[in-house]
Amino acid sequence: MKRIGLLGGSFNPAHRGHRRISLAAMRALDLDELWWLVSPGNPLKPADGMADYEARLQSAREVARRSPIRVSDFERQMGTRYTVDTVAALIKRHPQHRFIWLMGEDTVAQFHQWKNWRKLASMLPIAVVSRPGYDDEARAARAMGWLRWFVRPRAKAKEWTAWSAPAITFLRLPPDTTSATRLRARNPYWHRRFLRGGPVGSHKQRNNLGRP
Repeated sequence: MKRIGLLGGSFNPAHRGHRRISLAAMRALDLDELWWLVSPGNPLKPADGMADYEARLQSAREVARRSPIRVSDFERQMGTRYTVDTVAALIKRHPQHRFIWLMGEDTVAQFHQWKNWRKLASMLPIAVVSRPGYDDEARAARAMGWLRWFVRPRAKAKEWTAWSAPAITFLRLPPDTTSATRLRARNPYWHRRFLRGGPVGSHKQRNNLGRP
């Protein structure tokens, strides 16, 4: 059995903040691995400004190099669009592992808009990663009206495999203010080097977690 964290996102682009927070969460939760699930298309995000999937995937691979972070195109392989369906497919594909879902505090405010979010929360524990300026918004989120009954102490975060879902814990990790929005503003054409076959653009470097 491996203890695996799941972090889904657009990675538009992936950046050092994703890496730093992921590695800090791995230590806080005592994870063996953390899988980045690069989304082909987030239903809650506008398509305008979203880079090509291959560029986002390759940017994630570049940022995750030489780390225990594994980058996956599992959602594209399986054709899943919603997290609840992706998680169900992962649990079915890898019944020998234990998974915990990671989300940023900024995402908690939207959690009630996710498809079958209560079902998702009942499938695996959730760890909320701190984001500067979003603490109050996360605690006041609509979904927390239900999830507050299942909050687990962060001091016990490494014991998450013993929790029965629903279970949610709020981690306090070193803050990182890196923003994909600001990175895109500074360089709107960041994705072009990946589409030209950038430093990690080879298809041979793919790490497809959906395969046995």
